[in-house]
Amino acid sequence: MSGHGTPIPMTSRPCCPLMGEANVPGDKSISHRSLILGALSVGETRVTGLLEGEDVLDTAKAMRAFGATVTDHGGGEWSVQGVGVGGFAEPENVIDCGNSGTGVRLIMGAMATSPITATFTGDASLNSRPMGRVTDPLALFGTQAVGRQGGRLPMTLVGAADPVPVRYVVPVPSAQVKSAVLLAGLNAPGQTVVIEKEATRDHTERMLQGFGATLTVEETDEGRVITLDGQPELKAQTIVVPRDPSSAAFPVCAAIITPGSDVLVPNIGLNPTRAGLFTTLKEMGADLTYENMREEGGEPVADLRAKFSPNLKGIAVPPARAASMIDEYPVLSVVAAFAEGVTDMQGVKELRVKESDRIDAMAKGLRAAGVQVDEGDDWWKVTGLGHGNVPGGVTVASVLDHRIAMSFMVMGMATQKPMTVDDGSPIATSFPIFETLMGNLGAQLVRDNA
Repeated sequence: MSGHGTPIPMTSRPCCPLMGEANVPGDKSISHRSLILGALSVGETRVTGLLEGEDVLDTAKAMRAFGATVTDHGGGEWSVQGVGVGGFAEPENVIDCGNSGTGVRLIMGAMATSPITATFTGDASLNSRPMGRVTDPLALFGTQAVGRQGGRLPMTLVGAADPVPVRYVVPVPSAQVKSAVLLAGLNAPGQTVVIEKEATRDHTERMLQGFGATLTVEETDEGRVITLDGQPELKAQTIVVPRDPSSAAFPVCAAIITPGSDVLVPNIGLNPTRAGLFTTLKEMGADLTYENMREEGGEPVADLRAKFSPNLKGIAVPPARAASMIDEYPVLSVVAAFAEGVTDMQGVKELRVKESDRIDAMAKGLRAAGVQVDEGDDWWKVTGLGHGNVPGGVTVASVLDHRIAMSFMVMGMATQKPMTVDDGSPIATSFPIFETLMGNLGAQLVRDNA
């Protein structure tokens, strides 16, 4: 599959039980950060279990363009010979970040306080997404940005020649914005301070500390205050990437709604800033259990078993949980369609500015499949029909969004009639083995142009 190529219509048919072990890819968030922090370190960073989806591969290409030596040793084993903080070279060509909002925003932060110029672009979806939320705080360091109307890619950044430290209150919960500011702060003198009113995924903070940065986190009346000492010498690390809870969401949710299913997903990262979906599913009545709980590389990890759960109930998902599961709301809405009652999702305006307007895309597809959806700017509600009662039988738009495509493929495993997406190619950006993995469990996924 290629998220940048010819559309690939895909159909998911109602199937027999999903059974077996789902070895999902490495965590995308940690994979991006491993490459970027490895490039900003001194020495050779070794990474095992890297997600080799298009988003992360585009970040690897970008790190090479900035002067790091990035080597693929095969089987998810990679190495990065870093150039040190402030050591980025000016790229010779435009940096193409494909479909990855995480990649482009973190890379912008990493280069923003070096005296170099770089131009960024992406695919049609990424080029439609707003970058002002990152370039505005980067401007406080002295960085200049020139892009298309509305602060959109293609965009050229001129790094600050004499950066100053920044104190920044993140206006909306966003790990990308927080991380971009912290990465920019690495090459600024003094202390850079980021304040979050709501906690978001904390992989950047954990990994910065692991690479040797002096960083503290304090809970105050203002919120979560992160203080970073600038201009450290980051030291190369050996990183084992846990498996991605956002990717695990798809076989887990498929097992929950498909009769007779019993699926084990090993080695899943359970960072508390990422595991909100699993908590929510349990509250809905899902049969989920954690096995072999442990810690690897500073991150909590477990094996997750998911079984068919015929008596799901709609719930009100606490708004405070949104940041810990923002990417999982599309597939949660699919599970909600098979529950009894209303699932109420509030505080989710970030879904409007992801790879697509995910509320709009899921609402249109769910309604076409016979499910009632109500929505507002910052909320949506799905009225479930209960197990066995969701009609399906329609073709829906994936709108160049991997999570929309995979969510409707999961839905088709339990609807009365098959579900089709007009283009499944974006799935490769985050989950290149999705078709094979789900097929091995028993799913019936078909490429309609095969």
